[in-house]
Amino acid sequence: MTGKFKATCVAAVLGATAVSASAEEFTIGLSNGWVGSEWRTQMIAEAEEAAKLWADKGVTVTTQVQSANVDVPGQIAHVRNFISQGVDAIIINPNSPTAFDPVFAEAADAGILVIATDAEVSSPDAIYVGIDQKGWAEMSARWLAETLDGKGTVVAINGVAGHPANEMRVAGYQEVFGEFPDIEIVNEVNGNWDQAQGQQAMQNILATYPDIDGVWVQDGMAAGAWRAMQDAGRDDIYATGEIRKDFIDIWSENNLKSGASVNPPGVMASALNVAVNMLQGKTLKEPATAGVYGNALYLPIPFISDENLGEVSQALDGQPGYASFTSALSIEEASALFE
Repeated sequence: MTGKFKATCVAAVLGATAVSASAEEFTIGLSNGWVGSEWRTQMIAEAEEAAKLWADKGVTVTTQVQSANVDVPGQIAHVRNFISQGVDAIIINPNSPTAFDPVFAEAADAGILVIATDAEVSSPDAIYVGIDQKGWAEMSARWLAETLDGKGTVVAINGVAGHPANEMRVAGYQEVFGEFPDIEIVNEVNGNWDQAQGQQAMQNILATYPDIDGVWVQDGMAAGAWRAMQDAGRDDIYATGEIRKDFIDIWSENNLKSGASVNPPGVMASALNVAVNMLQGKTLKEPATAGVYGNALYLPIPFISDENLGEVSQALDGQPGYASFTSALSIEEASALFE
């Protein structure tokens, strides 16, 4: 299906929604199908806080949250529950890129706006607001490859196998490392975006591949992986990092050889601010036509290096170790995307 036709379908949903919803009061359902990391908890909390800030603009935004460890059918049930409740919009961090097409069509038929975040979806009845996960991986993989001067053995520690964001990230780093014939990926494992599993995975890797030169590790696991490297006395390894305070502290205190792409938990808050503008009947200046499915509105991807590490550390000062460095489109920034 073409991007133009997808945009037309979404516009039809928005038109129906604008008629049915009050211009000053909106109810938005937030669906999260995996609760295995503090990042997801922060994502929901930031979206709820973003909804409250609309009150200063004279708009009441109420959120309904369904957040639990569920399989794809369970998250489809989230969406159907929201449809039954008659919400104005649904923002979802989806467990599958393709399985929601039929239920998103049901939402469209009910005049409900659907926005995916953090992981892209194929549905012509939804748009995506978030970072380019493949680009996220490409950015940090290129940093690692260039830091290694284009040669060496590397391993990868990935998130949840099969999750759409994870699969796009895997494609991203594999593509970049493929550009460097003298870089060899000797192993790829899954750590499920969990610090303890990331640390255990790194311990196992070092036992099997003691002479590796670099580690490409996803967020939610980098602190654990780095601890394993430090315990093994391998301060010579270059590895990607993450945006959690506990890792930023380790990086700052030990002068680690690291760099980190940022996937901020504020992506759902950004999506919510975009959604409210759409519910008000506004039109994007540039339609959401990016991405593999032609329905994405990509947000910028910050990168943390030694140059801006101090600024990031200051932003996280006083927060718990599991807190992630974040950013989100403000109401004003989101509104500026519209005509």
